[in-house]
Parts: sequence; C-alpha cells; structure tokens
Amino acid sequence: MPHVERPATAEACAEALRACADLRHTVRVRGGGTKDGLGTRRETDVVLETAGLDGIVDHVPEDLTVTVRAGMSFAALRDALAAHGQFLPLDPPHVARGATVGGIIAANSNGFGRYRYGGVRDLVLGVRAALPDGAVARAGGRVVKNVAGYDLNKLFIGSLGTLGVVVEATFKILPVPPTARAASATFATPGDAFAVAGALLRTSLRPTALVVERTADGRWRLVIAAAGEAAPVERAMAELRRAAAARGTAVEAIDEPEAALDPLREIVDLADGGVVVRAVLPLSAQAAFAEAATGVDRGARVVADAASGIAHVQLRDEAGIVVAADGLLAGARILGGSARIERAAVAGLDPFGGPEPSGAFLMRRLKAAFDPTGILEPARSALG
Repeated sequence: MPHVERPATAEACAEALRACADLRHTVRVRGGGTKDGLGTRRETDVVLETAGLDGIVDHVPEDLTVTVRAGMSFAALRDALAAHGQFLPLDPPHVARGATVGGIIAANSNGFGRYRYGGVRDLVLGVRAALPDGAVARAGGRVVKNVAGYDLNKLFIGSLGTLGVVVEATFKILPVPPTARAASATFATPGDAFAVAGALLRTSLRPTALVVERTADGRWRLVIAAAGEAAPVERAMAELRRAAAARGTAVEAIDEPEAALDPLREIVDLADGGVVVRAVLPLSAQAAFAEAATGVDRGARVVADAASGIAHVQLRDEAGIVVAADGLLAGARILGGSARIERAAVAGLDPFGGPEPSGAFLMRRLKAAFDPTGILEPARSALG
C-alpha cells in the first residue's frame, strides 16, 4: 500500500515532494478522487492528498476575484461565493462527488458554460504550485489586469499533476445573473440537431449551454440555456423556436435548467459500465462523429457540448467494445480532432490510443525541467 501524505501548508507540500524526489519515490496527487480514472493507473510509492489545503485565502468582492487553496471543494467555494451574490463561472462535472479546485485545474475540467464564460484557462489569474525541488512557485497574480512576466500558470492547467502540485489559485468571478432560462427541441437525426445548434452559434448569442444528447428512444435532443438580463435571455429562447420551426420541430420550455443539465454533465459518473470516450472535435465534425458512435454501438449514449466540440460517448454493447472504442479514438483523429478513454469497465484499452500528441517533444522538455527525477504521476499523461 502506498504511503499517504496530507500536508496542511504549501511549504509542507513542497517539502514532501522534495523528500520523495531525493528517495526516488513516485507520487500520485489526489484531491477529491473524482479524476482517478483519467490516464493509466500505476501504483505509486506515495499518495499526496490535498484535503489539508482547504479554505478561502482572499476574497475581494469589489474586484471580482477570489483566491482559494487547492484542496477546497468546488461545492464549498460555490456556496461561499453565493452568499455574496457572486459565482465562479465554471460548471465542471463531479462536483457532487467532491471535485476540488486543484483537481479541476489539473484536469482542465470544464463544463457547458465554457462558450459563454471561458474555461479554466481563461478564469485562472494565478497559481502557486509546489515543485519536486522543494520550491513553491508562483505564476500569474491576484488581479484581473496582470501582464507581467510569462503566463506560466497555464502550464499547470491540464497537466494532471505531472509538473507540480497546485496548492493555491486565484480566479475571476462574476455577479450571479438575474435571469436564467432553458428550453429544448428534439430531432430525428443528429444532422438536424447539430445544424440548429450551428445556426444558434452563428448569431450574437452567448448561451450558457448548448448541448446535444441522444435520447433513450434514439432521437436527438438539443438543449439551450441562457443567463443574464431578461431581454437577451428571451432572445435566445426565441432564436431556438425560430430555428426549430424551420425544421418542423416544436420547442419545450425547461422549468429547472440545472436539473436538466446535470445528468448530461455527469455522463461519466452516471455510466453504468461499458466505456466512455471523450472526443474534442471541430464543430463541423460533430454530427459525423455522433453517427459513427451509433454505428459501432446502436445503444450508445451521446452527449455533446455543441458550442465547444467536446463529445462524450458511452459504449454499452460489451460484444466488441474494445474494437468499437479503438475505432472511435481513430475516428476522432480522422475527423481532425482527438479522443481519449475517460472511463472503462473493461481491460485492454490504451487510454489515449494512437500516436503521440503534437508538441510531445516540448512536453518532455517541460517535464524534465519541472520534475527531473520523474516522480510525479508516472504514466498519467499521453506521454507515459
């Protein structure tokens, strides 16, 4: 069993990493444990838990910024900001299971609101990170207008803990919007659903969610959510009605937007077995990828963020599921995108599949510079 470290300060975290580097002990970084399925799971000598790095460091409501420790749960941060009428405009998955701020940054975990508000990379102003040489590095700052130095904080976003351990982060935040509404329209084919989504994206609207899902009866449901002042929110609903009517489909109002979006956001957690593939695609390729998914598995569940080109497919048919998953990984590359296995209940799958990502040489250079002994998260990334 690996030894567990739970540092309570950034300095203690850095010292724990330095000791591991000296002893060549490999380290897995764990926040809420909600991203444990990402990448290849290899046993490590040490599990470094960030739960002791909890709480808000600084909140300046007037400046719309908040600085928090990495082990704080996103749910707790959300509740704390709501008491001031503010929110961090991220809607990542796994919040109910305890997703932490550090884990969201390390996994670059975004939700459907990315199109409207930007993703983790856009909302993080600065980070502090513990490094294997015992240092605590700072990148970025605590103010919105910060242009000094290199933008090194983005190196840690999506790094899965392979470069260092994020111990603190500063975010841009916003006032809670006064109005929020949602509606849906259901179509017979993915081509129609994505065509209407594309028509909405070509307007000046900035919806907070634009999602296409394959329903249990094999149809394709487009869900739009909007938040802000009443007039632009109503215009978003009207645009959906107009675009859907052009294809002979009616629109249904959704009384509780979050209740409708939450099971779509949590497709990975709600998957009852099988394999979940996550693909990042050009917007124009989404319909073709959806058709390919149902071609390899007639019972496949598909949820696509139509505004960002990120699709999740749950393959359920166990007969030939490994071949089907490998086929989807290859299909995403053929369509100009990329894909990885997000969750699998079967063995024999390469989580990333296919050739190394572009820029692999530079990634290795960065890994060697930040973690020269290679102790952090072995085999976790696409580079191994």
